[in-house]
Formats: sequence, C-alpha cells, structure tokens
Amino acid sequence: MAVVNPNAEIGRLRELMPATARMKTKLLLNDRQLNVIKAEFPRPWKQAHTVSINLDRWQQLAVADRDMLFLRTVCWVTLANVLKPNWYQALAGAGLAGGVVELLQGDAVGVVAAAGVTALAGLQIWRGVSGPQIDIAADDKAVQVALRRGYNQADAATALIRAIEAVPPLEGRQVLTVKELIRCQNLRMQAGRSEFSVPEGYAR
Repeated sequence: MAVVNPNAEIGRLRELMPATARMKTKLLLNDRQLNVIKAEFPRPWKQAHTVSINLDRWQQLAVADRDMLFLRTVCWVTLANVLKPNWYQALAGAGLAGGVVELLQGDAVGVVAAAGVTALAGLQIWRGVSGPQIDIAADDKAVQVALRRGYNQADAATALIRAIEAVPPLEGRQVLTVKELIRCQNLRMQAGRSEFSVPEGYAR
C-alpha cells in the first residue's frame, strides 16, 4: 500500500469536488476519529461545513473508491439542507406561529395542538434529511459528478459499492447496516449488475 501524501491528497480532493462546494467545504485530517470519512451535519446558519478524514484508514482504499466515497460525502452535505422549502417546513412554521398566538391568548388547548403540529412536521423534516432517501440521492448525485470527472457510470457506481463495503471493517464493524445494503442495491442497478430495484418507499 502506497503512503498517501496528506497535502497532495487534500489538494486532489479539493479539485475533485464540484466547484460550487469548494467554498463551502472545509477539509481536515483527523487520525483520532473512528470514521474513515466524516461530515458534520450541515447547519444552515454555517457558511462552511467540515469534512474530516482519517488518513491512516483512508489510504487503505483504492483511489477510485476514495474518490467516490468523498464525492458521495460532499453531495450528502449539499443535499441535507433542513431549510430547503417544502410543505412540512411551511406546516412547522405555521404551527410555531400559531402556538405563539395561542400562548399570548392564554389558550392552553390551542398551544398543545399547535405544538403537536409543529412536532409532527419537524419529525417529517428530520426523516427527510436522515433517512435512506437522502443517502440514495447523495449516491446518485456522486455518480453524476463522477461522470464529469472522467468516470463512466458503471465504474463510478461499482467503486462506490466497493467503498461502502470496505468501510465497516476499517471502522471496526462486521456487517453493513440496512441503509448501506439498500444503497448498494441501488448502485448495483446503476452499474448494470442487478435487475432488482430499490423498493419505491426507500427511493423517495
């Protein structure tokens, strides 16, 4: 295994990522972290988001696998935006505003009802940014970005599958999670290695 030069690798990864993400992504090396690569959950009020890499574990992956794992992480950060306008956010905002009005009017029942609406909408928003759907969307976007970096779809999808399967042993896990298995199945479809698609409920 060739030893990866830290500065050269950081520079290479910065060139690999989409231009729109370069100003918003801060790359760090952190050999104390358990994860091969880790991205902090994107908070809308922060202008830059940190992606950290454990170089000792990172360099045990093939270059193509590293490329796809990195692109997938960056794409996940750009997609997991809790302030992206949608119906549930409008509902959460309305519930919050209604709760304030009811509180000022001293209507306890109205406050409880508004709080329930806000909590339900907030739960749906959280599911939207933490469930399998966002992971599948990030994988798909990473493959599309890779096409602009000289990969073909089958090779990009296959490299990401290899990366997903290689990460658990490097992090001390024995098996893939259900979410990782779903992601791999979706990528096998893209690579032309499977005729079985991801169930519709997961892909949305």
